[in-house]
Amino acid sequence: MNQSNDRARPAPTRRQALGVLGAGAIMAGVGPGSALAQGDDKVLTEALVLRDPDIPVVGNPDGDVTIVEYFDYNCPYCRKIAPELRQVVEDDGKVRLVHKDWPILGEVSVTAARMVLASKYQDKYVQAHDVLIRVASKLTVPRIRELLAGAGIDLDRADRDLAANAKAIDAIIKRNGDQAMAFGFKGTPSFIVGKFRVPGILTMSQFGQAIADARKAAQK
Repeated sequence: MNQSNDRARPAPTRRQALGVLGAGAIMAGVGPGSALAQGDDKVLTEALVLRDPDIPVVGNPDGDVTIVEYFDYNCPYCRKIAPELRQVVEDDGKVRLVHKDWPILGEVSVTAARMVLASKYQDKYVQAHDVLIRVASKLTVPRIRELLAGAGIDLDRADRDLAANAKAIDAIIKRNGDQAMAFGFKGTPSFIVGKFRVPGILTMSQFGQAIADARKAAQK
């Protein structure tokens, strides 16, 4: 699995991109015999997809719409869309943004995900995420550590927290990956907006429309 699946795909229209999710185990386009029917309901509950308690929330924690992003720190498309996504969330003011690490581009991506998740134990998750997602070049392990240190992350503590919480952190990454695969996502970035599945990149206006649709769907 790699980002090449998404490179040739144009930004989807709203009708092409958004599949309505069911109310219980919120799975778009999944029927009998699917991963959900085979037991992924433990991972694909609405609570775990939209409100996983182990993943920090960006934006408005009390917002009425949640955007979940499945991403990889070495994904150039994730980097490109990051400032626009953050601007949409800030401009709206009522959106919860949840970044879900889906490190599909190699071991360095896994290292980046684990280090950023370890940074949450020193209340520096946002700083750690932002500094890595803004890098223009491919990450390496030394570069990850350099960037995190420059963002004010205590690397010694991050290493200790990672060692102490490795099982929990790896469980988060696995859970994210299980969700992304069961949703049928082919690469990063991919999104859940409210109860809609968005398997690809959207423009700022398309994100705005998806958020509006999510609000309408929630009222029905």
